[in-house]
Amino acid sequence: MSGLRVVPAYRHGRERLYVCREDGGNVAWYDRETGRVNLLAEDGRDDVLRALKPFLTGPVTVGPPPVPTPAELARLALHPDDDLAPNRPGEALLVALDRDPGPAHRLRPDPRRRALLAEETAGLALDGLEGAGWHTLHSVALPGGDRIHHLAIGPGGLFAVHALYARRCRVLVADPMVTLGRREAEPLLRRLRAAADRASYALTAEVRPLLVLVGPAEVSVTAGPRGVRVLRDDELAGLARLGGVLKPADVEALHGMARDRNTWLRV
Repeated sequence: MSGLRVVPAYRHGRERLYVCREDGGNVAWYDRETGRVNLLAEDGRDDVLRALKPFLTGPVTVGPPPVPTPAELARLALHPDDDLAPNRPGEALLVALDRDPGPAHRLRPDPRRRALLAEETAGLALDGLEGAGWHTLHSVALPGGDRIHHLAIGPGGLFAVHALYARRCRVLVADPMVTLGRREAEPLLRRLRAAADRASYALTAEVRPLLVLVGPAEVSVTAGPRGVRVLRDDELAGLARLGGVLKPADVEALHGMARDRNTWLRV
């Protein structure tokens, strides 16, 4: 096999180097992140490695492409309109503000923008856990108008995350009530538990509720909230230290199920 050329391309944010024949057909590709050369035909192994030699960094594994897992096959079959993975943090609020930005001049800030800031702050921290084996879905809509701000899936389990804007506020958590500053207390923890229960039903796996307080001045918890974890936004990175609940294959399978919009239609 001669006349091979190497063509760089990007898939899902990762660089791949494709090895092509003169007619444009692919014979192999090199994934730098995994250090693997995937051969479509074993008889061209030496020619492929010769073409890739200037691009190889460190030791590589050479062999046929890995067989897709059931989760990967399900993802490939998912219609783009039903895939929740591309959702941005605060996706629902971003769409609502785009459709109705509200008056240009207001005496008070639009509460939707504060809520959006909270979701974006928590979402950015959760997305940062990807390197530790976590996946996060944002703005998971539930029937009836409810919404899970973030669904985190990783080695430490599944969490239905609610982000609450609490900038410079004193927060009092007295299950099931949450009080921000001088505002009236709300039974927020009850709603969080209900949303987590619905997610558990949809995914047939335990989903735990997690309340994230974004920018609070002070947090007081009068008693340990039943089944609800309460964290500041700067403590979310600590989830990376949790493990022992889900294996990598389970994380991928649950993520594949959760990202399908149809999973949430009957909860």
